[in-house]
Amino acid sequence: MVLASPVGIFETIAREIGPHLKKGAILTDVGSVKGLLVRTVEGLTPKGVHFVPGHPIAGKEKFGVAEATETLFHGAKCILTPTKNTDEQAFSVVKEVWTAAGSKVIVMDPDMHDKVFAAVSHMPHVAAFAMMCAVAELNTGSEDYLNFSGAGFRDFTRIAASSPEMWKDICLLNRDNIVQMMDRYQTALNTFREELLAGDGKKLEIHLKASSEARRGLG
Repeated sequence: MVLASPVGIFETIAREIGPHLKKGAILTDVGSVKGLLVRTVEGLTPKGVHFVPGHPIAGKEKFGVAEATETLFHGAKCILTPTKNTDEQAFSVVKEVWTAAGSKVIVMDPDMHDKVFAAVSHMPHVAAFAMMCAVAELNTGSEDYLNFSGAGFRDFTRIAASSPEMWKDICLLNRDNIVQMMDRYQTALNTFREELLAGDGKKLEIHLKASSEARRGLG
């Protein structure tokens, strides 16, 4: 069985389905948050039922059953976050399922998962949502900034079209890590701000070059 709801109701679902799961059943998930949530669901999993937490990295800003594709997981990473309590045979079964779907399976500690994805996924989504709010608030009726947005703005804010319900839960359940990354992002923004105010083109270019090279390194 796969938990594929917003992560905010994982606990409720686990409580409801627990008594109905047969011994030997395998429960897994596709949630974007692990850490405490893994330990919570694990604690609600009946004896003899095996929970193997997972997170496929293949999401899009579009959501719902209508957006499903048979090639969604081809070539994508899938993070599995077993704990000391995870049954090895159940883990192997879940790994085989994701491999058969075309994913590259990577094993990671649940808490490390949340730190990593706060940096590369969760905080960037918050930044995109915030940018959309900032620019949308400039629309006064006579001045419609959004109608003049080009590819750069649309690329940067693409993920702001994601499910609000899903991202509300992700943000709340991983809030400590996300806030830490927001602070780092704010520090980086302040550095650029100070260089702009000072008219320091030399330092600005150094930081722009470092950012550009790092981004190109992603391929």
